[in-house]
Amino acid sequence: MAVIEQDMIRVRPAPMIAPTLTVTETAASRLLGMMKEKELGNYGLRVFVSGGGCSGMQYGMTFDDEMREGDNEWNAYGLRVVIDPVSAGYLRGASIDYQQDNMLAGAFKIDNPNAATSCGCGHSFRAKDEAAASEHDGYDEGQAGGGCGHCGNG
Repeated sequence: MAVIEQDMIRVRPAPMIAPTLTVTETAASRLLGMMKEKELGNYGLRVFVSGGGCSGMQYGMTFDDEMREGDNEWNAYGLRVVIDPVSAGYLRGASIDYQQDNMLAGAFKIDNPNAATSCGCGHSFRAKDEAAASEHDGYDEGQAGGGCGHCGNG
């Protein structure tokens, strides 16, 4: 007769990593609705910053189905959110909300504690830590242009 001894394995839950930024339930619901309309079932929201805009940096959001090296990923109200490590430094502690101004118009708003100043339209900003910003010059590989494409400033 064979005797099998069973080792006790202790399983500890993985530590919870705090999301880089928060997405409100309203924003997540709106984004999930947009993804459903576009039939983007396996996509998530990629949030990023790039050089440009009238204040020096500009916010960006896109639906993406690819993970890149160093990306941070988490779930906000059923929405998969992805951010690259460079953008994470500029957006740590920020929040994304969706505000419905009236029956016809609504917009996403990013509240960023790392912004020293922001463009009037809120789509571009100047980082508080200019030294940190200069470390990443050129990280967007020349994809961003100057001036604010949202309000025409710059």
